[in-house]
Amino acid sequence: MSTTTVPRVTTGRVPHTDDDNGWPQLIDAVRETGLYPTRTKAEQVTRTVLAALGTHVTGDERVDLARALPEEAARLIAAQIPATHRLTAVQFVDSVASRSPGATPATARWDVSSVLSALPPLIGDDLVTRILAQLPAGYALLFGRADLTPAP
Repeated sequence: MSTTTVPRVTTGRVPHTDDDNGWPQLIDAVRETGLYPTRTKAEQVTRTVLAALGTHVTGDERVDLARALPEEAARLIAAQIPATHRLTAVQFVDSVASRSPGATPATARWDVSSVLSALPPLIGDDLVTRILAQLPAGYALLFGRADLTPAP
């Protein structure tokens, strides 16, 4: 049995403000969570993962997610055309890897976990729960939560 290392989750709250000061703080949270060497790398990863997420969150959850995020992040979510079918968590990570030059499934999983685990302090646990309810099993770990869904 192999073990997988995931980014550390911090408990700090990323404040959201109406003047979009939340974007730099979100990038800083992703940089800290993912241990990225530069803000530029953290921002690139954040943009890629949020764009991918924007294709899979729909309905009220999509609207509420966009409202809870800083303006720049909300635009990334809202600009995406919803997917016609949901990807499994593994397929989602693979799709992020395909959007990132030089990425492997392992580095893409790290990137996805770094971004998605930075979101709960910003958007709240209730919204995370609602988002996870509409996604296939396996996404909870990417958001830094235990996946308590029974295996099929």
